[in-house]
Amino acid sequence: MTTIFLKPHKEESLKRFHPWVFSGAIGRVLLDTTHKGDAPEEGELVAVYSAANEVLGVGHWQVGSIAVRILAFGVEQLPKDFWRERIRAAYRVRQTLGLADVQRDNVQSTKENNTFRLIHGEGDFLPGLIVDVYAETAVIQAHSVGMHVCRKEIAEAILAEVPQVQNIYYKSDDTLPFKAPIEGEKTGWLVESQKTASLKDKSRSDEFWSVENGLQFRIDWLRGQKTGFFIDQRENRALVERYANGKDVLNMFCYTGGFSLYALRGGAKTVDSVDVSQKAIDLVNVNVAKNFPAATNHTAVAADAFEYLSAQKAQGRTYDLIILDPPAFAKHRDAVKNALRGYQRINAKAIEMIRPGGILFTFSCSQAVDKEAFRLAVFSAAAQVGRKVRILHQLHQPQDHPINIYHPEGEYLKGLVLFVE
Repeated sequence: MTTIFLKPHKEESLKRFHPWVFSGAIGRVLLDTTHKGDAPEEGELVAVYSAANEVLGVGHWQVGSIAVRILAFGVEQLPKDFWRERIRAAYRVRQTLGLADVQRDNVQSTKENNTFRLIHGEGDFLPGLIVDVYAETAVIQAHSVGMHVCRKEIAEAILAEVPQVQNIYYKSDDTLPFKAPIEGEKTGWLVESQKTASLKDKSRSDEFWSVENGLQFRIDWLRGQKTGFFIDQRENRALVERYANGKDVLNMFCYTGGFSLYALRGGAKTVDSVDVSQKAIDLVNVNVAKNFPAATNHTAVAADAFEYLSAQKAQGRTYDLIILDPPAFAKHRDAVKNALRGYQRINAKAIEMIRPGGILFTFSCSQAVDKEAFRLAVFSAAAQVGRKVRILHQLHQPQDHPINIYHPEGEYLKGLVLFVE
């Protein structure tokens, strides 16, 4: 195995179990004698040592500022049953949370919820790996070449350890480093049940539904964003339901309508769902029709968020409750300044349209934007339009998106619920 030696005094973060080795911390690289190139291959397993020759751990090598993602500390090779042990440990956490089947021999999903995140990267000590479960289907997403290389071993471990899973779909075309030399398909079925194999059109997931808190959603993991659904807003959607009764609700950046369905079940007077994608709007209408076939108080519109809000303001339209859940405005630190301006602008437009005594749910999923910076952007927006606001709730990602205490960077979702006077 290729061995990485760090520069002197660069091992302290690894001794505190932070899973990243930055390229600037590397002193020298000793290639395996069978290695053909003059550098490690992206995705290969490497052993990491201190400058004093102390074993620190083993992980995946990658090109970039993060050179190694540690999978196991204090060893120089992975244990024999590594993948099954990690998957088993993660599944037990979801059982403890009541999200997965509690009884090991009960392979039937619960009626109220069969949707959860099984693996959340560093939060489950598997950096570079995301796995979401939708009823009997698990969707794997690799964010590193190392996880891509191990995708079949990961699929086998999931199938062995998670009883409800019968299908495993691999979807990493948008998450793997675009310059990396990738062997094998980035997208496709790794495991198919008889139901999946019988589909004439392998590109469709129309026959598959999942359940979240009693609501049914068609999850398009094949063509949809991320793994097909934003599971991280589950608890926050439930909070919207509590506030929705009798209110006119606007769900901006609605995607497949998660917040909209909860608002409808909560007794909203009207719900407007807005997203720039017509495909998303089509799926919103499918989900509303499935859960509320007689509903006449829901409208779905494909439109740019800023243009829609400006047009509604010009018409004098106002709302009692607005949800802002935009895509990440900053995917890296160089974009933070522009992202904060974007958050301020969109929140100012929304706050202008909230009736006195109304509620704003506003979110940022940009990992590069910290909580204080996001709060300042929102409060600057309120000051800009001259409205008084109070914080009712400070929101974050749910329990099945755990934060590794040694990796605080894993806290990415930030939200505020504001009372607007």
